[in-house]
Amino acid sequence: MSQNGNSIEVSYVRNGETKETSIKPIKGNDNKYKIGLWVRDAAAGVGTVSFYEPSTKTFAALGHGIQDVDTAQLLDIAKGDFVTTKIVSIVKGEKGKPGKIQGSIENSTLIGEVYRNTNFGVYGKLTNTSALNINVADAIEVATRDEIKQGPAKIICTLEDNKTKEYDVEIEKIYKNNNENNKSMLIKVTDKELIEKTGGIIQGMSGSPIIQNNKVIGALTHVLVNDPETGYGVFADLMIKQAREVQ
Repeated sequence: MSQNGNSIEVSYVRNGETKETSIKPIKGNDNKYKIGLWVRDAAAGVGTVSFYEPSTKTFAALGHGIQDVDTAQLLDIAKGDFVTTKIVSIVKGEKGKPGKIQGSIENSTLIGEVYRNTNFGVYGKLTNTSALNINVADAIEVATRDEIKQGPAKIICTLEDNKTKEYDVEIEKIYKNNNENNKSMLIKVTDKELIEKTGGIIQGMSGSPIIQNNKVIGALTHVLVNDPETGYGVFADLMIKQAREVQ
């Protein structure tokens, strides 16, 4: 790359803009000249699919973006694989200590490709719907934020035996004018069975669809660290807007 530590010219892309700079290599302990490049070549995690739109085969998941573990910045991805996950254990959430769903992608099945990672979720296309046993007859409408009411609702998530189940929650607050982030609704878990299993909202449940009056109103996104029974959800219309950019 260089001779005797001479500066080299480098082109790079930041926020879609190509820039130029120069870097002067430094001699390491092995007497070789090097430059410092930090490359994050892969990331993987467990999350919940929020919805699938059959006519476009577009899916949405998580309700929040995938961030770099070291910088907490949103990862800029080219594409990724969307695979099935087997849940192996649940770490129950406690006050000050978020819980999590632990899963394995060993012997997983490729079911789609990821194209977008945004602050409002992860989006892509399904290529293998047969692996998910999707029944189009089970499709339900998406609610506008004006239809959402404070009061009872349900979330759908998978916690054991890879089976989905509905659990009771309460919509405590609605931030109708919030288009800036994914904290659209304040949600309280009221289901005794879910609280017994998980302590409330735990990592891996992000993206769990929220249902009210037989319509999708949003998806879980965050948990309050000091109150694992309480967290936030993002409006479904914000996720739909992101999904349409994949189509």
